[in-house]
Order: sequence, then C-alpha cells, then structure tokens
Amino acid sequence: MPENPTSSSGAAILAPLPPTSTITLRINGEQKQLHLAPWTTLLDALREHLDLTGTKKGCDHGQCGACTVLVDGRRINSCLTLAVMQEGADITTIEGLGTEDNLSPLQQAFIDHDAFQCGYCTPGQICSAQGLLNEGKARTAAEIKELMSGNLCRCGAYTNILSAVQEVLDSQNRELRG
Repeated sequence: MPENPTSSSGAAILAPLPPTSTITLRINGEQKQLHLAPWTTLLDALREHLDLTGTKKGCDHGQCGACTVLVDGRRINSCLTLAVMQEGADITTIEGLGTEDNLSPLQQAFIDHDAFQCGYCTPGQICSAQGLLNEGKARTAAEIKELMSGNLCRCGAYTNILSAVQEVLDSQNRELRG
C-alpha cells in the first residue's frame, strides 16, 4: 500500500483533519481558549498548545510524576487526564507558583537545599509538594516520603527534596501556631 494514497488522477488524497473542540481552560489564573482534539491530554495542551514547557513529559504513563500539576489545588498527573475534562477547573503549573523575581516558598527551598541535580523532575516535584502542603496530611518526614513517592528523581536528590519540603512544612506549622 502506498504511503500517500492518490486518486485515479494522481492527486494526493488528503485525510480529513481530526475533529477539534473549543475549550476554555483557566491556567495560572488566566483563561485560555484552545481548539483541541478531544483526546489531547492536559500535558500536551500545556506543552504543545500553550508553550508552558515547565511541566515535563516523562513516562507518559503516570508512573514518574514529572508531569504533576495542580488542579483545584490537588496534584494530578497531567499525562493521565484529558484537557477537555479540566474545563472549569483552576489549573496551576510550575510557571504559576512564582516568578523569577518572587519565587514561591517551595521554589526557594528547593534552591536553598540544592534539591535538584539535572532539574528534569523538579517542576513535578515542586507541584507535588505544593499539593501535599495543600492537602495538609503530611506532618512527618516519613509521611512526606510516602505522599511524594509518586514523583521519581533519577539523580537521587531525595534527601534534599525531603529537606526542602520539610522546611516549608515546618514554616507553615510555625505560622499556624502563632
């Protein structure tokens, strides 16, 4: 079978374009209207259609956590959800947590604790840690480790990541106590 089918006149037969849907996503506090195929993952919408490349594509199977973003304050693997399913939700990526001039406490703690080596997993680690803090379930180092276990780091910066998250958690707890 030929790679590019042709008609009897020799003209190339073009396959119809896949159907698209117009959706509006609220990302990092801004409304974004996109025309996407219904099977487009949130990860691909962020990276390929909005140029928000801080969110990384790792395994594309939800096993590494590199694509972690926050949806309504809760962490999700953006490779495992369709963009159309997130219409109406408040989506936060690493780009929405802080700015170059005003880093979020977690971003600053990751720098202070040298909690990255290659940096590939760092955006997902930080978003996951922010979700962990939002959930309010972690109180100990063991709980942080368990609740962050879905985010993998090939460089092995786990000790420094734990120290960074623990520092921000302890700081939040001190603020709550008064």
